[in-house]
Amino acid sequence: MGPRLLHLLLLGTFTVVFMDNDEGIRFCHECDFFDGFKCRSKMKRCWKFNLFLPYNRSCTTEHYYYSNRVTGRYLFHLTKLSCKICQEGVTQVYHDLLKETHCCNDRSMCNTGKDNLERSVLYGEDADYTIHDDIQQEHLRGG
Repeated sequence: MGPRLLHLLLLGTFTVVFMDNDEGIRFCHECDFFDGFKCRSKMKRCWKFNLFLPYNRSCTTEHYYYSNRVTGRYLFHLTKLSCKICQEGVTQVYHDLLKETHCCNDRSMCNTGKDNLERSVLYGEDADYTIHDDIQQEHLRGG
């Protein structure tokens, strides 16, 4: 098979795979420290091929919970957003840390991080305000 014929075959395959009715590429949010309201690290985009495998088409949201010894409950700590291959479920990372994984594959940029029911705003504050805002300001003041 000559190199021209091989290039033509690859071009035809590329066209069939990526010009399907569905999108050929899935875009997702990527953030290493999402506190439930906004990304505390840099919010980025990641992408993956939206091909044949159903578990590879999804955007991943991982919620982390730590064990509170006083109440005996697991409390929300942070969320990570990524394009990793997603396997839904709950796993125990350490003895006091749980990871809950959600997968979404209905559209691009579907992992917003705001699908966690355990997060709550402070009463009377605006929806984008978190308790972490006070902690950072006190730390900067030296208090």
